[in-house]
Amino acid sequence: MSIETAALPGLPQPDPSGSAAIDVAHLVKFYKATRAVDDVSFKIPRGSITGLLGGNGAGKTTTIAMIMGLVLPTSGRVQVLGYPMPEQSDRVLGRMNFESPYVDMPMRLTVRQNLTVFGKLYAVPDLRERISQLAADLDLGEFLDRANGKLSAGQKTRVALAKALINRPDLLLLDEPTASLDPDTADWIRSHLEAYRKTHGATILLASHNMLEVERLCDRVIIMKRGRIEDDDSPAGIMARYNRSTLEEVFLDVARGRVHEGSAPIGAAAEGAAAHGPAGESA
Repeated sequence: MSIETAALPGLPQPDPSGSAAIDVAHLVKFYKATRAVDDVSFKIPRGSITGLLGGNGAGKTTTIAMIMGLVLPTSGRVQVLGYPMPEQSDRVLGRMNFESPYVDMPMRLTVRQNLTVFGKLYAVPDLRERISQLAADLDLGEFLDRANGKLSAGQKTRVALAKALINRPDLLLLDEPTASLDPDTADWIRSHLEAYRKTHGATILLASHNMLEVERLCDRVIIMKRGRIEDDDSPAGIMARYNRSTLEEVFLDVARGRVHEGSAPIGAAAEGAAAHGPAGESA
């Protein structure tokens, strides 16, 4: 698909002042005969934290990759911060970032060198000062000049978060940001994410298997299964609908296809959310 196609009739036009940080409509992705993402639609308001849940193979990572413009959808559309992706990714990429403990930075480079490389990629002004600020905020000082390959899991996670925040992103995409961390470090990371959202008005999309983390951080939860949205509501709303006291119990119900008395049929709530948008917003 060429960049020029973005101006053709019927394709999304830039909406920089629009309310949605992410606007996904009828997104489909095939890998050969496998439908990894199957007609997914949602809007995420600016300044919110949304959890994207689902078991392995649910389509979460593929959905995030299409939002980032790294994977081309088979059909459907993605708008990020008012611009169509990937057609106008150049207008957006400098205002977003991504963090995952499963994506390692170069092991032989020091933490400072890695942050310098990524800071230059994002054309961060006053880069030395920005790295010093992140080192202070995220407690990186004692290993700032240590090779990335010699860091502990918790230290690597803090460095990965520093990389994700280097450009002060308006949109932060997180894939299991606290995986394999001890409870103290994980709580520290969550607190920093909450503070960053509050002080910068940032939007966060969080893919996680940690249900307590999602309950604490997220305004809204989107549950995926086999490439489709199964449910979409606030954590409290979803737990009430399934007559459960924790999101982990809801997750197991959805994964195993269980429907409890008084709960909506699996998938029905997602259809309603897609029609009305988050928190009653008309789509």
